[in-house]
Amino acid sequence: MKKFLALIMLGLFAAAATPALAENAQQERMKACNADAGDKKGDERKKFMSTCLSTKKKESENKMAACNTKSKGITGDDRKKFMSDCMKAA
Repeated sequence: MKKFLALIMLGLFAAAATPALAENAQQERMKACNADAGDKKGDERKKFMSTCLSTKKKESENKMAACNTKSKGITGDDRKKFMSDCMKAA
């Protein structure tokens, strides 16, 4: 029963944290891709941005999965801080 409640709490935390992390992650991807786009214009820029954002999103998802794996056993505010620091790390 305790494991079940722990899983429910973990799910609720993940659901609450995901939109905030996703918004910041999207902003960071846009910022990085805009910087990389340089002087590209028109269709060339659109194609570059699409490819860049897709690549950056996959990198971000991989990073999130790695941070989740590393955070096993950490709960509450400690986990929240760990995940924030982990996602910010280069």
